[in-house]
Parts: sequence; C-alpha cells; structure tokens
Amino acid sequence: MHTVTAVVAVAALLLQTVLVVTGDSVLAEREVPPLLTRLGRLVSYFTIQSNLLVAVTAVQLARDPLRDGRWWRPVRAAALVGITVTGLVHFVLLRPLLDLDGASWVADTLLHLAVPLLAVVGWLVAGPRPRAAWRDALLALAWPVAWLVWTLGVGALTGWYPYPFLDVEAKGAGAVAVTCVGVTVLFLALAALLSRLDRRMPPVPVHSATAGPSPPTATAQ
Repeated sequence: MHTVTAVVAVAALLLQTVLVVTGDSVLAEREVPPLLTRLGRLVSYFTIQSNLLVAVTAVQLARDPLRDGRWWRPVRAAALVGITVTGLVHFVLLRPLLDLDGASWVADTLLHLAVPLLAVVGWLVAGPRPRAAWRDALLALAWPVAWLVWTLGVGALTGWYPYPFLDVEAKGAGAVAVTCVGVTVLFLALAALLSRLDRRMPPVPVHSATAGPSPPTATAQ
C-alpha cells in the first residue's frame, strides 16, 4: 500500500511540475510568469508541500514498513494531517471554482483526491502504528502554522496568494481571518483524532510495537 501511495504521489508531483515548466498549467495565473517565478509559486502551494511530505514518508515506508524515529513521527503525522486537510479544503472551497481538462485535470485529481485517499487508507491498513503521541501531533502543526505566516507575509509584500480564500485584498482581512481560524481548528481536530486513533487501533505491522516507544497496551503481543 505504501508503494502505491509513493508511486502515485511522485507521479502527481512530476506531472504538475512538467505542466508548470512547459507553461501548459500556470495554476492560478492568467498570464505565464517567468519560469523561476512559476517554480517558486509551485512549491508555495500547501497542496504541493503536503503531497511532497506524503511522497517522502511513503517512499521510506515502502522500503521499511517499521520506519520510526523521534523526528520521523511528527513528520509522518504532518503528512497525514496535511494531506487530509488538502483533500477536504480542496473539495469544499476550491473544486467548485475549477474548470480543468486534459493533463491539468489529471494532475489536480491525483494531487487533491487520489493521494489524500491513498495516504489515509494506507495508514488505516498498513500503519505504522503506534507512532503519533500527543507531542508528535502538536509538533506536526508547526509546519502549517509556519506556512500560513509565510504565505500571508509574502502576499502582503507581493500581492500574490496561492489560494483565493487567503487573498486579503480581494476577500478582506476579516474574511481571511475567519477562514484561517476555521482551517486551524480543522488541523487541531484532525491531529487530535489521529493521535487518539493511533493509540486505540491495533498496532500494524504486527511487529511495530518493537520498533519504538509505545503505550503499554500496544506492547502486549
């Protein structure tokens, strides 16, 4: 399952990168900016970053299903929570605004629907669990908070925002603040849910309890 997730995530990222480099897809732009600008804006999207985290962690899990480590745990939690938020926010706020076809539609569907679904199902089926204590879930939130601060700061300086619901000039500071609070609450809820399920669901793979520290109930095998 991790191998499938890794292959799809890497393929989606490569396809979207090719489309941006060739100018066939310039994301939210009406005109084609210079290549370096396009690439810089590409990696500024939360979608790209969350898919990249999924790709990196899935590749490692495909090589070692028992992968563990002090810093790997929050990174894995960030990948799972981040890609889930990517799918939910896209489905609710962004997909109704899009009118894509061809390769752009394929890339969009892989990045926003296929990879989130595979990542969540892969964790449910193959784990590894237990890996997400409360501390790990909280540390995982550092990345989206940093991304939001950076994005709003860059937007204030350049006028460019990766997502329309973050555009302060177009939506107003109040509307953007409400959206940010709502998405933050979603992150917190998903991180708490991940930590709770991770500790309550059966450990997987079956020998994962020996891979690192885990709750006493998870080590009784």
